[in-house]
Amino acid sequence: MEVLFNFPLWASLFSVFFAQFVKVPIQFIATREWNWSLITSTGGMPSSHSAAVTALSTGVALEVGLSSPIFAVSAMFAIITMFDATGVRRQAGEQAIVLNQLMVDFQRFMSEAKGWQNKPEQEKRKELKELLGHKPIEVFFGGLSGIILTLLLHYLFIV
Repeated sequence: MEVLFNFPLWASLFSVFFAQFVKVPIQFIATREWNWSLITSTGGMPSSHSAAVTALSTGVALEVGLSSPIFAVSAMFAIITMFDATGVRRQAGEQAIVLNQLMVDFQRFMSEAKGWQNKPEQEKRKELKELLGHKPIEVFFGGLSGIILTLLLHYLFIV
C-alpha cells in the first residue's frame, strides 16, 4: 500500500486530470463552444502529457533531490515525451488533416459511381484522428502547469 503515499505519482496523476479538464474552458474561451470530448482526447491546450511528466520530475526532485539518478531518469523521460509531443505526434496529426481532406474529395468523386450510395457509411469513410500532437506553446504550458501544480500540492500536503 506504499503506492498510496507516492507523492510524485499522485502529483503526476492530478496534473493529467487537471490538464485534461482545463482544455474544455480554454476551448470555450477560444471558440464559444463547449466540447466535453476534449476531456478524453489527445492534443490541445495544455498538453496533459507535458503536465504529467513535469509533475513527475518535479515530485521526484522534491522527494529525492536534483542530484538523484532517479531524477535524471524522470527528467530525460520528460524531455523525450515533450519532444515527441511536438515532433512525431504533431506531424502525424498534420498528415491526418491532409488525408482526411483527400478522403472527402475521393468520396465526392465516388458518390457519382454506380453502387457507391448503397454501401454503409462506415465502409465509405473512416476519419483519422487529427488532434494527436501539440504545438510548442501547448507543451510549454502543459509543462508549466505540471511544475506549478506539483509545487502547490507539495506545499499543501507535504510541508
